[in-house]
Amino acid sequence: MSAQPTQTKSKDLRKHEIAERLLSEIVAGKLAPGEQISERTWANQFGVAQASIREAINILERDGFVTKESGRSARVVNLSDEDVFQLYQVRAGLEGTAGFLAACNGADVSALEAIVNEMRAASNAHDSKTLTDCDLRFHLELARMSGNGHLLNYAQKLLRPFFAFVRMRVSATGQGTSAWGHDVEAHQRIVDLIRDREAELTEHYVKKSMSRFASTARKNWLPHEK
Repeated sequence: MSAQPTQTKSKDLRKHEIAERLLSEIVAGKLAPGEQISERTWANQFGVAQASIREAINILERDGFVTKESGRSARVVNLSDEDVFQLYQVRAGLEGTAGFLAACNGADVSALEAIVNEMRAASNAHDSKTLTDCDLRFHLELARMSGNGHLLNYAQKLLRPFFAFVRMRVSATGQGTSAWGHDVEAHQRIVDLIRDREAELTEHYVKKSMSRFASTARKNWLPHEK
């Protein structure tokens, strides 16, 4: 009886390890955006059962790196240039509202500020993986701070695949973190405005920042997709 929890823990660890290995192949470009993921091929390559690859794919789908449609094989997430810019437009409205509500509610910004500090450290260390991971956490936390569960739900569905694709493209193009220097301080400004309960200014600034973030994408990693 006592062995069951250990076996379950070992199985969970194993599937997460396989998910990390598969993610490494995706980020390294061995599986391109939009490419179908063959469970049999990767099971043979990793020397594991197909069921293990299927579990790993489910983890990567949850994190936004993989998409699955009913009755079809999983594919690596893929966004066109137009998709990216349209998503920035949607994010402007969604996250602008989140900032407005957070400021109105006098939300505690300590978690948000801690993430900005991590982003700043990652930028200085030229660690693009940590920087993009922190960026995702920042925007999810902003949505959570809105106090609106529906807004948070939409933000999670939109932001996870979006940032998964960003991480893949930044890795594939070999971009450093220098382009994000100014954008990190824009995140700090959002924190400051929320702390000061400047609701309308927060909403306006978040929307304006999305335009700048889109410009960063255009100048750095989107052109390399063509």
